[in-house]
Amino acid sequence: MTTYIAQFTAKHQILQVEQNSIFIWRQESGAIDTSLLEDKIKRESALHFYELVAGEDYDINQEDILVTIEKTQAFSG
Repeated sequence: MTTYIAQFTAKHQILQVEQNSIFIWRQESGAIDTSLLEDKIKRESALHFYELVAGEDYDINQEDILVTIEKTQAFSG
């Protein structure tokens, strides 16, 4: 298993707040499937970020979030 780090941006269709962050994950060495990574970031990071921003009165749907991967690399931190 190799640890990787990704710099990403997440945007919500309605909320006018942008998440610029990093995401760390482990996978078998090899090519990074950015589509799978974008979905993983939505589920494990961006969804929670927008739920925190929106508060309890607004339901956040994963389909309303667009994640863009800026860059990735192996991480030994």
